[in-house]
Amino acid sequence: MKPIQYIMILLLFGVSIPLFAQDVTLFQQFNGRYDYTAIGNTLNVFENGPGTPCTIQSSSSATLNLLPSQNIVAAYLYWAGSGTGDFNILLNGEAITADRTFSDALDENRIFFAAFTDITELIISQGNSNYTVSDFNLSGIISPYCPTGTNFGGWAITVIYEDQNLPLNQLNVYDGLQSVPTILNITLDNLNVLDNEDAKIGFIAWEGDRSLAVNEQLTINGNVISNLPLNPANNAFNGTNSFTGAMDLYNMDIDVYNIQDNISIGDTSASITLTSGQDFVMINNIITVLNSQLPDATLSIDGSIVNCGDNSVELFYTVNNFNSTAILPANTPIAFYLDGLLIGQSQTVNDIQINESESNSTIITIPEGTDSDLTIIGIVDDDGTMNGIITETNEDNNITFEDIELLIIPDIIELPELIECNEGLEISTFNLFEALESLDYNEEDVSFFKDLDDLENQSNEILIPTNYNNVSAPDVVYVRLSSPPCYEVYQFNLNIENCPPTIPNGFSPNDDNANDWFNIQGLYDIFTEHELLIFNRYGDLIFKGNNDKPWSGVVNDGINANGNIVPVGTYYYVLNLNDPNFESFVGWVYVNY
Repeated sequence: MKPIQYIMILLLFGVSIPLFAQDVTLFQQFNGRYDYTAIGNTLNVFENGPGTPCTIQSSSSATLNLLPSQNIVAAYLYWAGSGTGDFNILLNGEAITADRTFSDALDENRIFFAAFTDITELIISQGNSNYTVSDFNLSGIISPYCPTGTNFGGWAITVIYEDQNLPLNQLNVYDGLQSVPTILNITLDNLNVLDNEDAKIGFIAWEGDRSLAVNEQLTINGNVISNLPLNPANNAFNGTNSFTGAMDLYNMDIDVYNIQDNISIGDTSASITLTSGQDFVMINNIITVLNSQLPDATLSIDGSIVNCGDNSVELFYTVNNFNSTAILPANTPIAFYLDGLLIGQSQTVNDIQINESESNSTIITIPEGTDSDLTIIGIVDDDGTMNGIITETNEDNNITFEDIELLIIPDIIELPELIECNEGLEISTFNLFEALESLDYNEEDVSFFKDLDDLENQSNEILIPTNYNNVSAPDVVYVRLSSPPCYEVYQFNLNIENCPPTIPNGFSPNDDNANDWFNIQGLYDIFTEHELLIFNRYGDLIFKGNNDKPWSGVVNDGINANGNIVPVGTYYYVLNLNDPNFESFVGWVYVNY
């Protein structure tokens, strides 16, 4: 799966004795118009051998000479020696403490160390100068190592620089500490050689002896390489610095080899084999410089928008082409995953130039039933099957992730219903806020709706909730209560009941449009099956009415049912509501003109 591959160095050993070795692996990569140089020096006064005095210095110097066009971008100090380690030294009088340490061993008694510190700022500030490492004290350590010729100490500075006169290169810095007791095979993957001119490979190696040259070879892709006159094919580790021509770096090597004849255009990997039939050699640093024009797609998720109760998430992202030597083409695919499941895809829109970026957004849908707290994985140069379509300078940096919390709306909470008196036709008037008496809220945070979809979309809000007429009985009302970052939902019913009617004491049927009929409040269109009986003072029935026939003072029943208006006087009524919840109402009503 290309997007989650790692640029690796595969280390395959033959016979191996080391007890503590750390694999040489990729430490840093530079893509652009880069190259490097290296300086350093030994602490050994003589090359190890029979009869050599068992002495060692605590300081030594070397000079850095860069051209005006060569601008420093990184500088790394490596130092190594016999013993368990001196990790605090001085460089031009400034205290240096190891950022990282390494160890290796021949056996329990012959242990070796190496150390690393990034000194970029120091080298940039001092530039071309004489550099002295001091306070590097091994004199009390080396005595047990001298009889076997394994006493050594030394240091090296690797300087990576940018020069606009250079072609576009990929420069890889690998480090660790591994010995070459018999054979060490290293495979460099993820190359894309477009031009093999001036291709090179360099090493920092410790404890090599010029006098030991038994099957001591360096091969690239099966070809033995050399760098005459400094490094014969049969004596690769012989105390030299290929950059300066120095031949007196006793028991250390700073070597670089031109390999343009050993690597071909189109190669995607290179095999390195180091052999030593007798000499104990430790590799601390390997640097390759290859002409390589490739993009390097990286992805960052810059933010997201999550809506309440919505499984759709808008992701804002940026695709970068920073550590690159070529354009990242348009339509480079992007895939988004959740728990290994592809949930969304996008792609770049335009060609992205070297050191440029492109920002965009996409909407993805989270599957139903997913936990509200989730992590979305984004992978650029991924066609949706975790496979890429573009060769890059670094296949290990395509992935990013974003933690997202879905805004889940809590379950609807049901509130007690509101009941009001039937005002007719099962309609009444409600103050909807009365349903919220049990809640702690601000009125401006509340809105009422007749439909859940309207609530979610905040449309068709009930505009006058203090004076609302129900549509049916019962009627449902939904409440949206703001509760950042989301909201809560409540519902309650509106219901009506028939309340006791209010019966007036009298009326005046004189057609003056004021109190012209026996207007019993809360009766008509409420108790629709009622019966109203009116009697005169002699007990004679003179009117019989119902929901469709109110009494306006006329006589419509009995022997005098002539439709005339009754005379002024007091009349007896019987109101049968025909409702099991109410008994009949009886009383007197006065008719006047």
